[in-house]
Amino acid sequence: MADVAFTPDQAAGRPARTLAGPVGARPKSRITAKRVMIYGALGLVSLYWLLPLWVMVMTSLKGMPEIRMGNIFAPPVEVTFQPWVKAWAEACTGLNCDGLSRGFWNSVAIVVPSTVLSIAVASVNGYALVNWKFKGSEVFFTILIFGAFIPYQVMIYPIVVILREIGLMGSVWGLVLVHTVFGMPIITLLFRNYFASLPEELFKAARVDGAGFWGIFLRVLVPMSLPIFAVAMILQITGIWNDFLFGVIYTKPDTYPMTVQLNNIVNSTQGVKEYNVNMAATLITGLVPLSIYLISGKLFVRGIAAGAVKG
Repeated sequence: MADVAFTPDQAAGRPARTLAGPVGARPKSRITAKRVMIYGALGLVSLYWLLPLWVMVMTSLKGMPEIRMGNIFAPPVEVTFQPWVKAWAEACTGLNCDGLSRGFWNSVAIVVPSTVLSIAVASVNGYALVNWKFKGSEVFFTILIFGAFIPYQVMIYPIVVILREIGLMGSVWGLVLVHTVFGMPIITLLFRNYFASLPEELFKAARVDGAGFWGIFLRVLVPMSLPIFAVAMILQITGIWNDFLFGVIYTKPDTYPMTVQLNNIVNSTQGVKEYNVNMAATLITGLVPLSIYLISGKLFVRGIAAGAVKG
């Protein structure tokens, strides 16, 4: 039979006494000067960033007569979604009056293959640099680091010449190639750091079991690397979707991405300046990257933290 511990009162045959109150240090007050300062600063920063968003949303839901009254912070007296409809399908940019819709589908056609290709190549590069050292791998890694920090402006004209020679200048696939090449260096570094943080015993065990290069990558690494794949996806989608410089240089009016269409709508000099349509067009353009961040924000933080452990 197991030993049972008794209190001194129970051992003497007396009923156990109850304590007069809780034992230990008194809990600290939830409201402290430090917390007030921290949350006050966070509140001010949040207000600083949310106030322009509030103005944009309210303006996009007003008609032009109400906007001319001048109170930009007030909610609309009469809500209208006509500016959103016009921004999407009717706003004019030069001779074209199809709004952002054409630019949206061009951006989708650019973002999807660019993201898939750059992540696929960069993940294999990072895996090879960590676990399958080859002759010249350190030189290759140095070139990648150098390439990740080359200013885009330096490469604009050489890329124009290359795309012209291969017949892709002005096309969607030409811009896909540009984004894929420019996205690979930094994404490769992310994958390399993440794979370096994984236990080396996993790779050794897989080799003992007979798995080769692709077997280890597809069956061991990919299932374990969802956070870093999410980080790479978020970085590529938002970076490519928000790009303006490459879009305006390497495409033509029929293949302009959404950001170039937005610039043309906002800076159009024809007719009356419709601020509600401009605000609606800006919000529509930003919905995709904003939605990506909201949906996969936790995976983004996890992947960044894991990739920073070891390098």
